[in-house]
Amino acid sequence: MEGLEDERRLSLGLAIVIDSGRKMKRKRKEVFRASEIVNGVSEGKILSLLETREMMLKKENKRKEANNNGEDGKGLHLIHLLLVSATSLDENKIESAVENLKELYQDVSLNGDSVQRVAAYFADGLAARLLTRRSPFHEMIMKEPTPEDEFLAYIELYKVSPYYQFAHFTANQAIMEAFEREEKDNNRALHVIDLDIAYGFQWPSLMQSLSDKATTGNRVSLLITGFGRTLEHLEETKARLVSFAKTFRNLNFEFEGKLRSCSGLRSITKKKNETVVVNSVFYLNSLHNFTHISETLKSIHILNPSIVVLVEQEGGRSPRTFLSRFMEFLHYYAAMFDSLDDFLPLDNPQRLQIEKNHLGKEIKRLMDLDDDESNSPKYERMETWKGRFENHGFSGMNLSSKSIIQAKLLLKISSHYCPIQFGGENGGFCAFEREEGNAISLAWQDKCLITASAWECAGGRR
Repeated sequence: MEGLEDERRLSLGLAIVIDSGRKMKRKRKEVFRASEIVNGVSEGKILSLLETREMMLKKENKRKEANNNGEDGKGLHLIHLLLVSATSLDENKIESAVENLKELYQDVSLNGDSVQRVAAYFADGLAARLLTRRSPFHEMIMKEPTPEDEFLAYIELYKVSPYYQFAHFTANQAIMEAFEREEKDNNRALHVIDLDIAYGFQWPSLMQSLSDKATTGNRVSLLITGFGRTLEHLEETKARLVSFAKTFRNLNFEFEGKLRSCSGLRSITKKKNETVVVNSVFYLNSLHNFTHISETLKSIHILNPSIVVLVEQEGGRSPRTFLSRFMEFLHYYAAMFDSLDDFLPLDNPQRLQIEKNHLGKEIKRLMDLDDDESNSPKYERMETWKGRFENHGFSGMNLSSKSIIQAKLLLKISSHYCPIQFGGENGGFCAFEREEGNAISLAWQDKCLITASAWECAGGRR
């Protein structure tokens, strides 16, 4: 029972203890800087909103699985409340936002249907925007999971959903084919430059593919230059990959970790005749600022790689305001939460772990938006990336039939493949080609989630 209480308190990072004692009263005065008004709204209304949120958390263990009868109407009402709250915040109508968020907190649930669950995390993101970043309550709402919990949530999502596997396997297929095209001249040496190494989960399958091509007397060399946010993270990823690589006696493996920086790509040196590939999976979208994206693409072009693999979250339009970005993210993550219902029951602890420590974290980070449009995170359309790459001297490469076959096989293996193409009515994941074979996308029902594409320097390698 004690563990359950801990999980409730951690579930959205809003551990507000409703205490009428002097200590809590002093803390409240500190939060609101001894003022009775917060952005034009009384302190009492803000605290009432936070208390409603806490009450929702305390009721979680009493909730039973929602009856599906009438749930569609309830879901539409929750979406309406979210949009009204976001619009009110955008127009600085704080009192209206507080009232609608309070009503939201009365109906959302971390163990309800997919709309109730995703609405809970978006409500938290909006509630955090009501508070100054110096507020302890803001810190509690936006509190991130521990690195250990975040890692475990990532593993669970990787296992149950084709989301990350599609991205990694499609990218690796393109990389392998680039290596094979140059096999006569590359000394059987492959150099992968990974712009965001993350946990390194993409690379074991590539090691396996390279090992399958090698023999004891004709070994293959793999060098991964991986960029990460911290030295500790890079060391952990290196240890993980080195340990796995030792299982292949015909593979020479090296790993070089580098901290992410604007000048990092320019410091990379290439060996003679090796096949150089640049891997950009869920990285460029994270840069937010077009200037940084442009500098990165220029640096990649100077490297003159054999191939650049791009995998990014797919946006439905090019949002330029807070409200349009909010609607875009809501549509995207509603599809992600809905897809989890196809894999995990409502009472599954892995589902709560994935949503709380991975997807929920992403939602709240995206809600902590910069009001400056040029520095705000957004998911771009494939057509936008196409224009950017072409403007920086790249041309699209055709992805082989093996890539689409592999993607569809992945979905069949996970028993969630629907053969109907995008645009048709279906009940699960589907993979389809785009850009005349230069891109492959993964969609959940009618929502395109991620797109993989391949690029080379225009005019061929210099």
